[in-house]
Amino acid sequence: MRRRVVITGIGLLTALGEGAAATWEGLLAGRSGIGPLRGYDPAPLRTRIGAQIADFRPERVIHRRSLRMLCRGDQLGVVGASLALDDAGLGDEGELGYRAGLFLGSGKDMPRMDALADGLASVTAPDGAVDLDTLGRTASSVLAPLFYVEGLQPAALFHVSSRHGIRGANDFFAGTADAGSFAIGRAMRAIRRGEADVAVAGGYDEPTSWWTMSKMDGLGVLTGRNELGERAFRPFDRDHDGSVFGEGAALLVLEERERALARGARVYAEIDGFGAGTDCVRPPGSHPRGRGLARAVGHALKDADREPVTDFVAAHGCATVQGDTSEIAALKDALGDTAKAAAITSVKPQTGHLVGAAGALNTAVAALALHHGTIPATLNLEQPAPGCDLDCVRGTPRDASPRTALALARGLEGQAVALSLRAFTEGRTE
Repeated sequence: MRRRVVITGIGLLTALGEGAAATWEGLLAGRSGIGPLRGYDPAPLRTRIGAQIADFRPERVIHRRSLRMLCRGDQLGVVGASLALDDAGLGDEGELGYRAGLFLGSGKDMPRMDALADGLASVTAPDGAVDLDTLGRTASSVLAPLFYVEGLQPAALFHVSSRHGIRGANDFFAGTADAGSFAIGRAMRAIRRGEADVAVAGGYDEPTSWWTMSKMDGLGVLTGRNELGERAFRPFDRDHDGSVFGEGAALLVLEERERALARGARVYAEIDGFGAGTDCVRPPGSHPRGRGLARAVGHALKDADREPVTDFVAAHGCATVQGDTSEIAALKDALGDTAKAAAITSVKPQTGHLVGAAGALNTAVAALALHHGTIPATLNLEQPAPGCDLDCVRGTPRDASPRTALALARGLEGQAVALSLRAFTEGRTE
């Protein structure tokens, strides 16, 4: 008999608040964390708004010595993992051991760039070029001793595993929204196949940093309507013109069903299917019918042994014209006529697009919707765009008591992931 996998812990860090409860309450209240970018001058950028976390204090969880080796995104990941384990009642377990797994995803590609910029400024020649001869002689004082270690993509993997004694199956996924979803799907399979009994999985990212904003600003995927503030991010709306980035983390604790029930754990939902696909088009575009996403949804439903029908879709909803219309087309192709019965929402107008954590956040939202019986609304969706003619929840949250859900994620280069969840009605769920 195939082992079943349930979600027993959710750790969220978003601009709406710290912890799953704070973000969930903010979503249902219709609050948005989007505002002017802080921490640097965004004047040269086309997009000058984002969803940043105020008063983030990682020192409450991370030792001061470790903080010096972690970028802000990594710090978000380490704190998010601790929140998830605490929520699952496993935060005080000490060594989780060899039957515990860890699977993380992020869009991280560089260490902290402010220190590097300051160092390179000290070896800049009068003509503005970097004096490589001087850099070679003074590199030990110009570059931080742990610059390379800090910049390693899976740095948070070590710090989370070390802090909680996670010594089993593990992996790191680099990418955009697909990264955290791949991590969750891989964790689910590890438990299902017997590689682990419990796993921490999800994503984290800091895309509102000046480094990420400067490299993404010219790709045409972000909105330029800064004057609208929190109303600028408009998934599936006729005035959609791009995303707004947000920083954050979304980490889950996945557990083998019998183990969770034996210890009396609260169960949010069961995760029963994982599928992936790709559009195979030049980035950052999407195939007009989202063929990669349609394939991912089909594989996830087949993996879950479900019919092509679902009550709720936690949509990618990136608010680009091509992205939104192709996502709806993919759902129609994958679900057929039953697509009309699915309630669809995107929470990105409230949290921002968390990039490496975006797909993981959608999985958390799907689990919370199944657990609480309420589907958040898509903020700023007033007049549906042409082609976006499915049941997108707008205005106020919907008390619909969904029994099944799909959580979607799409990467910048056409990658697509779908995760299937179902409500859990066995054993203790409160």
